[in-house]
Amino acid sequence: MIVLGIDPGLAATGYGVVRSGASGMAALGGGVVRTAAGDGEEQRLVDLHDAVLSLIDEYSPEFVALERLYFNRNVSSALAVGQARGVVLLAAGQAGLPCSSYTPQQIKAAVCGSGSAGKDQVARMVKALLALQAAPTSDHASDAFAAAICHLNSAPLSAALAAQR
Repeated sequence: MIVLGIDPGLAATGYGVVRSGASGMAALGGGVVRTAAGDGEEQRLVDLHDAVLSLIDEYSPEFVALERLYFNRNVSSALAVGQARGVVLLAAGQAGLPCSSYTPQQIKAAVCGSGSAGKDQVARMVKALLALQAAPTSDHASDAFAAAICHLNSAPLSAALAAQR
């Protein structure tokens, strides 16, 4: 199974593509999609949409795993992240891909064993779990890889529960 993990944001959206197979998990690609700060919101969202569709075309994922929006004190930031999440969900829906959302705590617990792990710990565990030469240089990419890993770790249980319904 190939999962496209996404850490959404208007200025910077992290992505991490992970394949799971008989020999374990492997990173297929990852990085950050950046939008131009000088462009209007509508153009930035179009650019993000196009970039996500390009990632879907390039990697042919079977699933998209996103970090769920959590509300913090910065309402403007939360709204921008929500808009970016919506664009990612739209692109996935247009491509016919199912999506799952996970809280930051769920993602950290799946990768590090603790929902309160720090960014540096998440990056180190992503490096170890995916046998990368180095940890991702961007927290956004690291978080996106972690979202994909979280989904891959929970997918078997989710499938078993769905089959029993």
